[in-house]
Amino acid sequence: MNALDRLAETIETRRGVSPRDSWTAALLSRGPEKCAEKFGEEAIEAIIEAVKGDREALTREAADVLYHLLVMLSAREIGFAEVLAELERREGTSGIAEKASRD
Repeated sequence: MNALDRLAETIETRRGVSPRDSWTAALLSRGPEKCAEKFGEEAIEAIIEAVKGDREALTREAADVLYHLLVMLSAREIGFAEVLAELERREGTSGIAEKASRD
């Protein structure tokens, strides 16, 4: 099991925890919209660091983006395994062909 799998599992275990005891539980208790907003904020922070060229800051922000993406997915009851399955489905297909199949 890799770090992302463990993180996704941890996020799921926080669903039933008091929001006073867990940042993840606090985010989830605020609803999917707030989780999406927080993901967006973190994505913008990562973009800023990418433009600035600060590798360490971008690495930290990228970790925040991944965490908040998993929280956002959890808020909509989408498991990390579902996202991985979609990536596997797309494997070997060009991005151009995959996008065209959705249009």
